[in-house]
Amino acid sequence: MVDLKQLELQYVTNEAGEKMAVIIPFAEFQLLIEDLKDLAAVAERRDESTAPHDELLVELGQDRLIYKERN
Repeated sequence: MVDLKQLELQYVTNEAGEKMAVIIPFAEFQLLIEDLKDLAAVAERRDESTAPHDELLVELGQDRLIYKERN
């Protein structure tokens, strides 16, 4: 996740000194895009039902998607 306080921003201004655009390092831009994609995925799934963790583990075990060692 990008720390907005630590972004190395540069501004493009017009003749009146008003900020018109922002320049950021490409690596930080890529991280921002990843964050936006993650937030979009969360928003798309917000109405999906949830299940308790224990139930999920049982289901994954039944589907052989995880293996739990027996003591």
